[in-house]
Amino acid sequence: MVDYDRLFPYGWTESVAEEYTSLIEESCVPARVIRMDRGECDVATPTGLARARCQRADSAVSGLCTGDWVSIDAESTVQQLLPRRSAIMRSSVSGRSQSQVLAANVDTVLVCTAADGDIDFARIERMLTLAWESNAQPIVLLTKADSATDLPLDDVRTVAPGAATLAVSAASGAGLDALIALLDGTVALIGPSGAGKSTLANALLGAEVFATNAVRAADKKGRHTTVHRELRPLPGGGTLIDTPGLRGIGLWDASVGIEKTFSDIESLAAQCRFTDCAHGDEPSCAVREAIENGALTRRRLDSYHKLARENEWVQARTDKRLQAERQRVWRDIAKQQRRMYRERNSRY
Repeated sequence: MVDYDRLFPYGWTESVAEEYTSLIEESCVPARVIRMDRGECDVATPTGLARARCQRADSAVSGLCTGDWVSIDAESTVQQLLPRRSAIMRSSVSGRSQSQVLAANVDTVLVCTAADGDIDFARIERMLTLAWESNAQPIVLLTKADSATDLPLDDVRTVAPGAATLAVSAASGAGLDALIALLDGTVALIGPSGAGKSTLANALLGAEVFATNAVRAADKKGRHTTVHRELRPLPGGGTLIDTPGLRGIGLWDASVGIEKTFSDIESLAAQCRFTDCAHGDEPSCAVREAIENGALTRRRLDSYHKLARENEWVQARTDKRLQAERQRVWRDIAKQQRRMYRERNSRY
């Protein structure tokens, strides 16, 4: 009889058990990936924390990420990657037509931006697109609120429809109670280096778990203090995943994320005379009218167009890669058939 008590702090719930228990192979037990290293990972298991070995990179369980639920055998080897309920994904930084999972099985995404510098609204929109696409609920945070001379919360709310927006300070504790009340399940922090993610994570955990560094005073930029994605239990329930700072935030099949991030533009576009309106010189364009009367900024529309074009380009590249892979498979099959025919004919 497997005792799941030790898994509860790491996100094992009745709904998780209902979904996964029947999928786990005999002689294996469920485990959650706490941290990934090359070829190995730290996992939480029904018997406690353990170090597990991962299968080869070309196996069915390759590409594991912090937050994944897996099954492991008696030799502490990962045997299954259980279906992900959600995943924060971006285009691979390698530039190839591949995706990279930043965190898996996340319920709440904290989109962090430092309030003590210039607010990059386009970056917030980009991170929100990743968060919405992941199937998690985003919360936009202006961190380091105690060091800011101005908190443009209203401006941030205009670029984050459907998401709560808060100003918080890990140093003074301002806004933390309101934030904790909104947290649900597994929480992941995303944002650029210097946004104060690790400091905020430590404040939520109530201990100095993650290392922190000061940002450069000249340009408010930070260094990659967090170099691994790591999952920890929260004192009040749920789990927290701290992630390294994001430099590149390339989209990966993010159509739904774009629609939710720019739901205001999508609603306006539905009122345009033409269903394929490009919001340029077309007559009776509700989007252009909103810009003219100040209800919508040109910057936001430009950001919407930019992300939509980028997403279309990524999807086109992905389709071409898949098509090339299918063609390669069929070429291999054709070669095998020709070889088989030659061998058969040589016998007679």
